[in-house]
Amino acid sequence: MEKIDHPYAHNTAFSGVLDKNVKKLEQRLGISLTVRGDSILLDGPDEKVAFAKHYFEELRDLKNKGHAVKAEDFHIALDLLEEGKDGRLEDFFPAEPITLSRKSVRPKSLNQQQYIEAIKKHDMVFGIGPAGTGKTYLAMAMALKFLQDKEVSRIILTRPAVEAGEKLGFLPGDLQQKVDPYLRPLYDALFDLILSDQAHNLMDRGIIEIAPLAYMRGRSLNSAFIILDEAQNTSKEQMKMMLTRPGFDSKLVVTADITQIDLPQPQKSGVLQAMEILPHIPEISFVRFNEKDVVRHPLVQKIIKAYKKADEKARKK
Repeated sequence: MEKIDHPYAHNTAFSGVLDKNVKKLEQRLGISLTVRGDSILLDGPDEKVAFAKHYFEELRDLKNKGHAVKAEDFHIALDLLEEGKDGRLEDFFPAEPITLSRKSVRPKSLNQQQYIEAIKKHDMVFGIGPAGTGKTYLAMAMALKFLQDKEVSRIILTRPAVEAGEKLGFLPGDLQQKVDPYLRPLYDALFDLILSDQAHNLMDRGIIEIAPLAYMRGRSLNSAFIILDEAQNTSKEQMKMMLTRPGFDSKLVVTADITQIDLPQPQKSGVLQAMEILPHIPEISFVRFNEKDVVRHPLVQKIIKAYKKADEKARKK
């Protein structure tokens, strides 16, 4: 057992509600953490205790340099150290919040932080990873931030309605009412981030447009922040069409979960082709998420890991 004095011992950001953050850190570090006064007791295998001690020493250095570390920053720091990027810790802190009318949003993992930085620096960004990793939510937050800062004049949100297929004709209502259920996740993110009246006002004025992918054909989208969601369900033709829509002063963020492709076989996903032929273009950034980035119920991480393991086993057969 190792005892260390640490400035975060009584910090609620470190402990979390009902010690949830401490428990999550215990799970990730593979040791037991006990807070005693101004000290933290580390108990477990020698090599893991040594790594944990180094981790807390790095955090103490950040504190001494004046950085205010939030709950999510403990995990971003751990991500960096696990990747052997000790010297880069300070470069990633503090994680700047995205402040909007209803809430402020901060990245909760290293990949989420890199995703936000990529969106700031690149005109086209692909966020590739499993459900619950914040791909759509963070893209929406960044779109609203760009609109708020007058860096774009409108937001275009789109996704394919591939699940609907030929069933659209049997659904009640006009075309917009038929496709709205497939756009619901975009509405959910929007109304979670900004006030309801503000969201309705922006949509009524056409400053925020939420529409199925078919509506994008033939358009040139200038001064727009465009989000193509669920891009794994685009055909190669649809993906090429969408990638060529951005006009001057526009950004395009493409989100995709390549483990959940609903296209009929043998049709190939447009995002898979894009991942093969576009990475060499420096203006395009690809950010990959994994189960560490899941911000839903902790059980979701375990489910994703289980499916990943099963897929790897099936490929080896």
